[in-house]
Amino acid sequence: MAPSATPESGNPATAAFYSALAEDDPAELYDNAPCAYLSMLPDGTVIKVNATFLTWTGYGQDAVFGRRFQDLLAPGDRIFYETHAAPLLLMQGSLREIAVAVTCPAGERLPVLLNAILKRDEAGQPLVIRAVMFDATERLAYERELLAAKHRAEESEARARVLAQTLQRSFLPPAIITVPGLDLGGAYRPAGDGSEVGGDFYDVFHLGPPDACGIVLGDVCGKGAGAAVVTALARYTVRAEALHVTTPSGILTGLHQALVAYYPDTFCTALFGLLEPVPGGHRLTAATGGHPLPLCRRADGSVETIGHPGSFLGMRKTARLNQFTAALSPGDTMILYTDGVTEGRRDEEFFGESGVAGVLGTAAAAGQTAQQIADSVVAAAVGFQDGVTRDDIAVVVVREPT
Repeated sequence: MAPSATPESGNPATAAFYSALAEDDPAELYDNAPCAYLSMLPDGTVIKVNATFLTWTGYGQDAVFGRRFQDLLAPGDRIFYETHAAPLLLMQGSLREIAVAVTCPAGERLPVLLNAILKRDEAGQPLVIRAVMFDATERLAYERELLAAKHRAEESEARARVLAQTLQRSFLPPAIITVPGLDLGGAYRPAGDGSEVGGDFYDVFHLGPPDACGIVLGDVCGKGAGAAVVTALARYTVRAEALHVTTPSGILTGLHQALVAYYPDTFCTALFGLLEPVPGGHRLTAATGGHPLPLCRRADGSVETIGHPGSFLGMRKTARLNQFTAALSPGDTMILYTDGVTEGRRDEEFFGESGVAGVLGTAAAAGQTAQQIADSVVAAAVGFQDGVTRDDIAVVVVREPT
């Protein structure tokens, strides 16, 4: 190829460019291009091939000329080419990045990306197919490794989710206990897809006085393994304290001291309640440390907040705890919950205490059991967030049957 202009003698770079251009042979460029070239008749018969294709595959010219291109493909790709690629090429005149594998003489397969155009004569009849192929070996290896990495990540994520669910179950009672004269229910929903351990927990257990029970709800700051350790400490510290401490405020004081002693850089909110049978119903004696206060729907349909808030537990030297009492009479229903319920958010709106009160009123009026009410509140809070919970949710319902 002759240069179209005379290089300036005083510019070495320009002179080198035109010198290389003059030496560049189009025939040599076609034959030893960094990609494979083939020309075929409309039925796929190969009429021209460059040296790159022969080098990649190990075929000689005589083994390729006169053969149909599709006969050089692996069986599955041959069927695909004949039933899909070739008709598409004849119909629209081109193919782009079709992944196929060429079967080499020794039986190994060469993955390639095929691009092709169909040239027609003046009458519009198919004349010749010009195809270019790029070696996709490294790309295929990369895609396989990427797919394997994706599978490993999915398996790891599944194992992490199972571990998180197993740990979380250990922070919840296996079943709500039976207490004479009371209907109890509890429900829990992890944040997001449940792949990370949350800090919310609840527990309901028998205490020393006949037919008395203790209820605790807590919310440890943070998520993951660190929060799981503190959550386990909180749940079992409350159980241990309840064996020898008689007041809810004293039990939460013991939890506060344990947090300060062992995990001084974290905190939690908690509510502990003692339910004891009394004439005409049950008496609740409870204390809160920064935790949402219980709501109670009375038998007459009114809803009220019970108790007074206290300070969170941990970090500080002392905690400010408020102990209070309330009576539960036949027909009353009380709900205790973590802030994942009320702080459920949709746009700028929160589910709030009013959302809890609304579900509680409707469910209690419909005669639902304590477990059904707990499930209804969780379902409503999750639905309010369009099914994507941003925080853990724990709920305990205490119902005094009529």
